[in-house]
Amino acid sequence: MKYEITGDNLQLVTLHLNGGETVYAEAGAMNHMSNNIGMEAQAKGGVLKGLKRMVSGESFFITEFTAQGDGFVAFGGNVPGKIEAIQIAQGKEFMAQRDAFLCAESGVDMDVAFTKKLGAGLFGGEGFILQKYSGQGTVFIHACGDFVIKNLQPGETIKVDTGSVVGFDSTVTYDITRAGGIKTSLFGGEGIFLTQLTGPGRIIIQSLSIAGLAGALRPFFPTGSSSSGSGGLSIGGLLGDR
Repeated sequence: MKYEITGDNLQLVTLHLNGGETVYAEAGAMNHMSNNIGMEAQAKGGVLKGLKRMVSGESFFITEFTAQGDGFVAFGGNVPGKIEAIQIAQGKEFMAQRDAFLCAESGVDMDVAFTKKLGAGLFGGEGFILQKYSGQGTVFIHACGDFVIKNLQPGETIKVDTGSVVGFDSTVTYDITRAGGIKTSLFGGEGIFLTQLTGPGRIIIQSLSIAGLAGALRPFFPTGSSSSGSGGLSIGGLLGDR
């Protein structure tokens, strides 16, 4: 399989498949494909794996795409953001936030993982449940905003705004720490806690989370019903009365 990622903040990943190759994706992620690509909904891994996918923010069913001869299939996320290709090798795992999965080669296994510490689960921004990728192949993840990718050295620590961690190698230690003193925590604008990541391993940070995007747009949403001539925006006006 070969792939290319195109676009800026509304990216697509196009997978070029040889005959017989199969990839799978989150339901509804496909954007376009060649005529010789077959697609079929599957409860990949059975009922238990399907339920785990639902817990991790994905759908019970995934869609498999198989090339009948050389072909291509393209996938995109549902919010403005970036796509990153993660190479998974035997014995290595990668952890990602809920909803991050976009598509993967058939040799990649997606499962759920739980944060090891209660505090990290409650206040770390990612919650108790993370997605875990293992096996062999390439998985593509998607998240809101732009990506900052860092490779932490052993013992190197970075503090990140809660909710801004997209993913990290399983060798990275994930925890929380206080944002500062009481005054800083309450009035500094960064919240009470920060996520703390300690190497070794690669981490991916997003410049804007979906929660941050929603918060920025919330003041512009209409509240209640608006009468004509009031000067307010209606839902139809925002979406373009269709």
